Amino acid sequence: MMRVLTRTTAMLVLWIPAIATKQALTQEPAPPISPAQLVREVVYNELHDHQVHGYWRYLIERRTQNGTLVEQQVETAAGPVTRVVLGNGVRLSVEARQQEQARLDRLETSSQEQTRHLRQYRQDEARIGRITALLPDAFLFEYEGAGNGCYRLHFAPNPAYPPHSIEARIFHAMSGTLLVDARYKRLAGLEGHVDENVDFGFGILGRLEKGGWFKLTRIRVSPTDWKTARLEMHMNIRALLVTSFARETSEVRGEFAPVPAGISVAQGIALLDQTQLSGLAVASTRLASNR
Repeated sequence: MMRVLTRTTAMLVLWIPAIATKQALTQEPAPPISPAQLVREVVYNELHDHQVHGYWRYLIERRTQNGTLVEQQVETAAGPVTRVVLGNGVRLSVEARQQEQARLDRLETSSQEQTRHLRQYRQDEARIGRITALLPDAFLFEYEGAGNGCYRLHFAPNPAYPPHSIEARIFHAMSGTLLVDARYKRLAGLEGHVDENVDFGFGILGRLEKGGWFKLTRIRVSPTDWKTARLEMHMNIRALLVTSFARETSEVRGEFAPVPAGISVAQGIALLDQTQLSGLAVASTRLASNR
């Protein structure tokens, strides 16, 4: 979870595994601890296990209003490096491939670019950590059932929790469903919706409007690592009381493969360079079939 950052806004940072339907859940016994204690243990595991996470390469199919992109991503010690390989199902144009290569060349050769890349990566990781740590205190939880190896919990804002940041205010305005893997006590799924408008600067600077929603799916890829396999986000945002726009993102991630731990940016880019486009096209087809 900690390796995932949504691209909706710099403040809207959330994650999640396949959300089982309510009808599919059985009335299995709840665990012998309170929902609040279970969530605290899950948060501890998410934050603690992140300290010993592995490094991975994978494909991302990202759909937005502007079309579909398939990217290859490799995780490095300074953050993930990414190359776009397909646009709307076809190979990039010569000009677009040259632009991608020029961007990666700048990152590999410029210490300034690498410093900026590392700073952004650390800021993103810290932001996700802050959001994760909010869960036990910002929400009230109750068991709804269990099934498919997961406990299902409903969450709603805790009225006694005072959000002290924009991130916390956005997160605290949501309610929904949380899935916890019963065996590993890891975050297996999260589905939420915005219950009320969230104003910034008393609405003068902007507003996140009521009715937005997101779904996140996570899968276990190693004994300690869980990765985001699916993300959908639909948010309506109004900026400066004038411009309204919708942020709609749908991502599917797959073809996870481990890479050496702690590799450098240059080593990550080299792995991107070694991959044959023909193999990526086949893998992309498999990825699309998972939608």
